[in-house]
Amino acid sequence: MHFMILRRADASTEQASFPPPGLTAALPDGKWLHSSERSARMKYNGSAWEVEQGPFPNAHEMVAGFTVIEANDQAEAIEWAKQWPTADNEGEFTLEVRETGCTSGCLGFEANVPPQLTPYMVLLKANEKHERDEHVDPAHIALMMRRNEEGVRAGVILAGEGLKPAAQGARVKLSGGRNTVIDGPFTEIKELIAGYWVIQTATREEAYEWVRNYPFPNGPDIQIELREVVRQ
Repeated sequence: MHFMILRRADASTEQASFPPPGLTAALPDGKWLHSSERSARMKYNGSAWEVEQGPFPNAHEMVAGFTVIEANDQAEAIEWAKQWPTADNEGEFTLEVRETGCTSGCLGFEANVPPQLTPYMVLLKANEKHERDEHVDPAHIALMMRRNEEGVRAGVILAGEGLKPAAQGARVKLSGGRNTVIDGPFTEIKELIAGYWVIQTATREEAYEWVRNYPFPNGPDIQIELREVVRQ
């Protein structure tokens, strides 16, 4: 089983100094995000897209990065999360443990190609359909898979993965050398991620266009957070 360990954002991750060298050295496979000042939120209401530029308040509603691990079960993944490097904000942070994949059959992928252009993470925000684990039509999943394959061949899409509902996940809060585990579900759906893609484009407008043209699931109301990835 694979689990995504998401680093929930806070005031420290909104600083230009994030991620600290000790964190990137300890987790070389992690993906880290620049502050929300270099981000945008995109909303689709079924007929048109709206774009809102960062920075955004309430950092706790966002994520600052993640790493993916392999574990036998969620309990083992939670134990792994408890050992998160204390070089991160002097050991004060909240992590979210989520199993990857989706019951509708979407397949995660990693192109293993270093970005040549500006890399962006396209974070699909969860909604009630995702959190209820509603089945996505197989034809729509097939369309998504074709778009993913085309994007990889074109050198635009570098990675992608879905996440199981947060009701099946947990959060690990570390503070003062102690940890607290909180099982899902979580009350604020707007804080949750349903999946992600990593793309690379020459301009931010090209990234917007990619989002506008991708067949995201669980519509028609779609919310995306577009975040610039830290290049290491």
